[in-house]
Amino acid sequence: MRIAIMQPYLFPYIGYFQLIAAVDRLLILDDVSFIKKGWINRNRILMNGEPHLFQVPLVDASQNRRICDTKIVDGPWREKLLKSIRHTYGKAPCFDQWFPQVEAVVRADVTTIAELATLSLRHVCQYLGIPTPMTSTTDRYSDPELSGADRILDICRCEKADGYLNLPGGRELYEPSKFAAHNIQLSFLKPPDVSYRQFGNSFVPHLSIIDVLMFNRPEQARRLVQSAVVETAEAHVTPNSGEGSL
Repeated sequence: MRIAIMQPYLFPYIGYFQLIAAVDRLLILDDVSFIKKGWINRNRILMNGEPHLFQVPLVDASQNRRICDTKIVDGPWREKLLKSIRHTYGKAPCFDQWFPQVEAVVRADVTTIAELATLSLRHVCQYLGIPTPMTSTTDRYSDPELSGADRILDICRCEKADGYLNLPGGRELYEPSKFAAHNIQLSFLKPPDVSYRQFGNSFVPHLSIIDVLMFNRPEQARRLVQSAVVETAEAHVTPNSGEGSL
């Protein structure tokens, strides 16, 4: 079984869903520290032909607080965000089909950013027919003594996984031989360049999945999600390597 382990991002870019579609289970890493200026509570949509950052306001967001403990501000931001999306995408070809899903997430009665971001992942996967199950690490794998690759390996062991898939940025974080020493195949996603017609302007890449689904029907978007390639990382393991390699 191959798994992925990711922090919950709010309506992330399409690469996140390419990762989900390529594994047998996603572990949502929501019991680690919140990252300011990351993608947990914000992303980008298209506005006047340019990328526009939107974000969910949080109560005393701090890198000293876990994602699952970081609360959402109870204010008018929901209506403002939905108004911006309506204004931006009201004439997009798939607005009527996709916007109700976005609205359901934004209006959801949740209190933490972990809940909201996870809900956005679930709604998108359901909309696209991606059946990959998701599990929160808060519920099953909270071990404050472990971090980094050691935590990842422990989760893989608990899940009885023999494969771990990561996004391309993980190549700088993880050593293939360390995973191979535990009989876990480390792989990385190789996403292709994704482009599609927006409003007739030059294509603006790397936007939220919100943008993708405003311009692509579910079956079209599903093909884009399934277009990524999985590359196996090469490991060089010495004969005596094993548990002691940690």
